[in-house]
Amino acid sequence: MTAPRPRVVMVDGVPMSAAVIQVPQPRAVIVAVHGGAVTSRYFDCPGQPRLSLLRMAASQGYSVIALDRPGYGASALYQDEMAEAGRRLELAFGAVDAIVAADGGAGLFVMAHSSGCELGLRMAGDDTRHDVIGVEMAGTGLCFTTGAQALIGQVTATSRPTGLRDLLWQPTVLYPAEVLTGALSAPGAAYEADVTANWANRDFPAAAARVTVPVQFSVADHESVWETTPQALNDIAALFTAAPRVTVNAMADSGHNLSVGLTAEDYHRRVLSFVDGCLTDTNVEVEAP
Repeated sequence: MTAPRPRVVMVDGVPMSAAVIQVPQPRAVIVAVHGGAVTSRYFDCPGQPRLSLLRMAASQGYSVIALDRPGYGASALYQDEMAEAGRRLELAFGAVDAIVAADGGAGLFVMAHSSGCELGLRMAGDDTRHDVIGVEMAGTGLCFTTGAQALIGQVTATSRPTGLRDLLWQPTVLYPAEVLTGALSAPGAAYEADVTANWANRDFPAAAARVTVPVQFSVADHESVWETTPQALNDIAALFTAAPRVTVNAMADSGHNLSVGLTAEDYHRRVLSFVDGCLTDTNVEVEAP
């Protein structure tokens, strides 16, 4: 499998970094948006190439841009100008456009995880863009679990409360050893506290209502941060009032961090199947394992 390469592009004077694989004449471009306290390496699992989204997607004819979200990677020193969601959106699209240039295939498919869903969903619902063909979301929701509520409220850009790592990475048997050593860890961004505080009650519903492309929402059976009851999933699906369809993809034997778990190969295959469906504009049925 082709290995990703690092890219840094300048967007309005801000260096934006990404891990990228570009293929000739891509079917489409997948833009992968990581969650909190990790970087774009999340989508290229260390020591486990078969679990890599970038490598699998490229093997199926897709170019992939795994962005370092604004405030991460090369842009980490520019966090002071990223408090506004609109600015973060400009930086993300600016980076994608600079990397894609004129070789974007049928358009952009946005894949977002955890706190990266805030940016990913804004990208998918931006009505100034007409090149987004679909969106995949995972590791987010409308209501924290009881165990997560107190811990998440204590998170800052530089401090992680005791117990947070266990919350995000349990059960450890679901992950390869390479990702349990902190190899993916990165400092958070200062603006994320506000994102977390306003996500479930305000920003998630507002952003979801603007999405007019197909949506897949993936949920792990061992998700420990967000409520995943049937009612919770129905409430999430109901937010996407303008989307032509919403598919719920249930992942067995999986934890919060789907793209680096031992089932990541199956997960990414399901995501790519959904992208295929977005390209052909047919309904995609993803069976639960």
